[in-house]
Amino acid sequence: MSLDRSDEIRLMQPSVLAFIGDSVFDLFIRERLVMKKKGTSHTFHILATNYVKAASQSIISKALMDCFTEEEAYIFRRGRNTKSTTIPKNADVQDYKYATGFEALIGYLYLTAQKQRLHQLMEMAAEIIETAGMEKYHEKE
Repeated sequence: MSLDRSDEIRLMQPSVLAFIGDSVFDLFIRERLVMKKKGTSHTFHILATNYVKAASQSIISKALMDCFTEEEAYIFRRGRNTKSTTIPKNADVQDYKYATGFEALIGYLYLTAQKQRLHQLMEMAAEIIETAGMEKYHEKE
């Protein structure tokens, strides 16, 4: 019996899912900022950092956990519980683990082409950071 593509993706190492998820979420945030705000590339970089840093992704994960499907919760837990090969320099270890879980879930949704759900969770994630007041450099719109 051979695995279908979805099963292969489900069984990927969580760090591989997080690797792709990190890029997907970063691109989503960058596009969101460029389309909604005015500024320089430096300003956008600083703003984006407030969304994609481990502490923010930890807050996002904890806020979204209750709305994960059973499959999403499984992927998130695998990512969160994976043994880290690096120690974060500027992040709390627990925040880093939650961020890895979030990124693994984003990577899984992206690779399994669950675009509507992926977009829904990333929109919710951005709104969590924006309403938590973590975006430090608000520009007048």
